Amino acid sequence: MKIYKVHIIIIFFGLFQIVGMQDCNSQVANGETYLDSLKMDLEKKWPNNKTINLVFHGHSVPTGYTTGGVVDRINSYPFRTLKNINDYYPYSVVNVITTSIGGEQAEQGARRFKDEVLRYKPDVLFIDYALNDRGIGLETAKAAWKKMIEIALSKKLKVILLTPTPDLREDIANPDSNLAKHAEQIRDLAEQYEVGLIDSYQMFKELSTVKQLKAFMAQNNHINQKGHQLLADLIFSEYFKE
Repeated sequence: MKIYKVHIIIIFFGLFQIVGMQDCNSQVANGETYLDSLKMDLEKKWPNNKTINLVFHGHSVPTGYTTGGVVDRINSYPFRTLKNINDYYPYSVVNVITTSIGGEQAEQGARRFKDEVLRYKPDVLFIDYALNDRGIGLETAKAAWKKMIEIALSKKLKVILLTPTPDLREDIANPDSNLAKHAEQIRDLAEQYEVGLIDSYQMFKELSTVKQLKAFMAQNNHINQKGHQLLADLIFSEYFKE
């Protein structure tokens, strides 16, 4: 049986703290050590530093779509992650590159993976497709995720998988919901390949026990600036903070 140390979310007058989640018994990459060599590079000063590329591959959420087709790139979680890293590692030179496309699912993302993702030589690759993978089903999604993970690992890249952010049309507390099943499949893939995991779904599920999720949503299936900041803070605390 898998045992997860869950996030602890403390809400007080709108302030919150997220304590990192770590799977204690499985072989999911340890967030404290998985990017150790990268964190050392982030601490180096010129002329010994180098450019670090973080590539976010996925759908509309990492792209920054909000509602009504409006895109807020600078406040999307990839760029809020960049802000967190830049503040913490002031000598670092980090590029955030999004190869995500609104409306795309993992099978489509896998088709263009070699040509449109690997070309950017990612030091860390994030994959976030589960919201849209409901349209292609678990098995097709699994095959596409495995293809991307295996290609990335063959290039010796660091890979971090993301479980889905919420969709208000599904009950996030229901373990049998479509998104819950995709989230579990992604956890299993992270364990199988011993890569990184950001359990966005679990974070928002726990948040929903103390707050209404609509406060963190721009529309049914897109998080707003507050939701993006929560996710960026989770990524930073799990994998980049010493």
